[in-house]
Amino acid sequence: MKIAVIGGTGRIGSRIVEALTTAGHDATPHARSTGVDLLTGEGLAPAPAGADAVVDATQSPTADDASADFFRTATGNLLTAAEHAGVRHAVLLSIVGVDRVPGLGYYRAKVVQEELFATGPVPYSLVRATQFFEYIEDIMSWTTEGDTIRLPTTLLQPVAAADVAQAVAGIATGTPLHGIREVAGPDVLPLDELGRITLAATRDNSRTVLTDDAAGPFALASGDALTATQGAHVALTDYRSRLAG
Repeated sequence: MKIAVIGGTGRIGSRIVEALTTAGHDATPHARSTGVDLLTGEGLAPAPAGADAVVDATQSPTADDASADFFRTATGNLLTAAEHAGVRHAVLLSIVGVDRVPGLGYYRAKVVQEELFATGPVPYSLVRATQFFEYIEDIMSWTTEGDTIRLPTTLLQPVAAADVAQAVAGIATGTPLHGIREVAGPDVLPLDELGRITLAATRDNSRTVLTDDAAGPFALASGDALTATQGAHVALTDYRSRLAG
């Protein structure tokens, strides 16, 4: 199959391209760096030409309420181009819990993007993933002050980006779901504990995690809002093993 991966040069998009290529498919990465601009539409029309499926792994350049405008324009342009090219399957990579944390502007924007796919002209699949292992250090940096990292006890179910890429590749080469598939890691852990596990595994003795249930954007999520629901695809790779390996 021929698949166009929009955002295919990024951290997760490049892994999706790799997973598809390894499985024997013709996967082409598209991004601003390759001459495709979703906002202006420049270079977009040729990207899905001849493709059986399009995967959208793009991210908004901002994480605030302005991201909704970005997704409205970018997603509208992409789906229009895909329809004109005769693409039979549009796959969106989204986030577990986007519809359960209304306090986060970026999550509200992702809901808008999901709705555009669900009501758009191309048969669709939504793949919601939990937080990537590879983002835990980034999350920790958001609330680091000097040698102290303030983290809430918010429950996360982190997953390896490579495992998500494999799941997205499998869905992109299959029949459109016309719905949602969640992908998550095997362990549910409080964010503050994840921080301590990370520091211990990397032998970082210069910083300390302090539990603070008001710290950072994930403090706005309550209960199991950011963990997978029943029926999710649960990957085998766990966070401690990845850090150790």
